[in-house]
Amino acid sequence: MAAGPAVSDSLTAVTEQHSHQFERGTDGPKVIVVGVDGSDSSMRAAAYAGGLARRQHALLAVVYVQPVMAAGAAMGAPVAETTDEIAEDLVAYIREATERMKGIFDVRWEFHTFRGDPYGGLVKAADELKADAVVVGASEQAGHRIVGSVAVRLVKAGRWPVTVVP
Repeated sequence: MAAGPAVSDSLTAVTEQHSHQFERGTDGPKVIVVGVDGSDSSMRAAAYAGGLARRQHALLAVVYVQPVMAAGAAMGAPVAETTDEIAEDLVAYIREATERMKGIFDVRWEFHTFRGDPYGGLVKAADELKADAVVVGASEQAGHRIVGSVAVRLVKAGRWPVTVVP
């Protein structure tokens, strides 16, 4: 049974209306944010997110949140220099790993740094980069079982699909 002209016109109008709206994650992720801090679990999360990005042809946004340590800075410790060095080391490590895999696995990736607490920095990164998914490593700190880890807080925010890699 063929659709009449009125039904066909209605479908065309609805299709045109929806083609101008932005929807995240409808055809799979286009931007995957992964939080890294140099820990083993964050590096496993980066590897997992890299595989997702490769299979989905998505952009992998690697995010390092530089902690703001007011107490250390007040005591004269070179906090900003130390966190800058960590960021530089992470970028070097990621570039090296990317070069080793070139031609085998091609993944588009960017490295971003934000300052603040890890949760706030990842939320800001995911919002600014219009993330379709967020990947983080499971916390390795015992205290997070009581207070709540960054991963748990991201899941509770309910704004993106969150994958926690052990």
